[in-house]
Amino acid sequence: MFRNLEAYLLALEKRGELKRIRVPVSSELEITEIADRMVKAGGPALLFERVVGKDFPVAIGLFGTRERTALALGVEDLDQLAAKVEALLALKPGKGGLSALLGLLPKLPLLKGFFPRWVRRAPVQEVVLKGEAVDLSRLPILKCWPLDGGPFLTLPLVITKDPETGELNVGMYRMQVLDGKSTAMHWQLHKVGRRHLEKARKLGKKLEVAVALGGDPILTYAATAPLPPLPGVSEFHLAGFLRGAPVELARGITVDLPVPAEAEFVLEGYIDPEEPLVEEGPFGDHTGFYTPVDLYPRFHVTAITHRRRAIYPATIVGMPPMEDAYLIEASERLFLPPLRLVLPEVVDYHMPPEGVAHNWVNVALRKEYPGQAYKVAYGMLGLGQMMFAKVIVAVDGDVPVKPGFRTLQEALKHALPGRDTLLLRGPMDVL
Repeated sequence: MFRNLEAYLLALEKRGELKRIRVPVSSELEITEIADRMVKAGGPALLFERVVGKDFPVAIGLFGTRERTALALGVEDLDQLAAKVEALLALKPGKGGLSALLGLLPKLPLLKGFFPRWVRRAPVQEVVLKGEAVDLSRLPILKCWPLDGGPFLTLPLVITKDPETGELNVGMYRMQVLDGKSTAMHWQLHKVGRRHLEKARKLGKKLEVAVALGGDPILTYAATAPLPPLPGVSEFHLAGFLRGAPVELARGITVDLPVPAEAEFVLEGYIDPEEPLVEEGPFGDHTGFYTPVDLYPRFHVTAITHRRRAIYPATIVGMPPMEDAYLIEASERLFLPPLRLVLPEVVDYHMPPEGVAHNWVNVALRKEYPGQAYKVAYGMLGLGQMMFAKVIVAVDGDVPVKPGFRTLQEALKHALPGRDTLLLRGPMDVL
């Protein structure tokens, strides 16, 4: 675990994986042009210490290699994430009453850190700006690609609460800056935050929102993870489980929401569901194409809190390979054991970077009867964000699922169009 972003950057620097840039750079296109070249070359993370016209430095490329992502998540190799979850899923009391429960005790340390811990003082609230002092232009929010509609927050941890049940959600949704006090919120119809907003609309309420930037990189990862809906379990619990220490939370200053105490910045505010939607985009996306202009809710910022020596974290998405490919691979490894609970014949699966996230999935299975590959594909298409998969390639269990094209070529050696292919309908990602 890393207590905060600064601790992670120091660890990267000791390993020779952080480059400090001390010459002035622009937050408009220049930082992201350099970061794009670095990640494609497998280069170091970057800390831009002097951003023209801005008050804070920028850290980018925090998950820029498979090895760096493993370090951020506290493992030597991403494959160890599956072993961690498998050990957790083995926490099953057998028959035998009290003796069976006592048999669980040696395994309880696996849950160390699962439950967040509340603190009264938070480093992220060392500086509190409210009212007229709120000004997003002070932050080095990046314009990533030439045709982007403006600067976008690209690593935000967006915290909302279900207005009916009180369940928390921490998601990562890009946010286009509209002016000094508001942004668009890229909540697609299937996103949890959007569901919370629709519930607030029915109740005639505004929806409170807190947006954290930075903290332990495990928490940043957790906001990207496709966590299934489990009562009482949020991304804060997932991050605590992975880091083996509780996430420290503080109460928001102007919102009744928990915020990560060790974050670098928190933007507090609300979305009014009765307000007209605003135009958002274009945005150079992880598909390698621009997402066109569309309508999304407006987020009003009522307060900005930050550390005295805050660092602004960012990423750039675009034509692969990009660092989001390594975050996707982390989720792939983490959710392999739960996938096997539903589909026990699955040996392994992989979402190749060439498929830009969930658009292409290779799956290897232990085949026991005709049609079983279709059964596995149907099952996977019904699991969370896997519903957006455009292509699923099923192969025998002894065929490696990566690299992606090699698996596809192996499948094509044995497949006949029509006999071994099937076209289905389902939801599509607007990206």
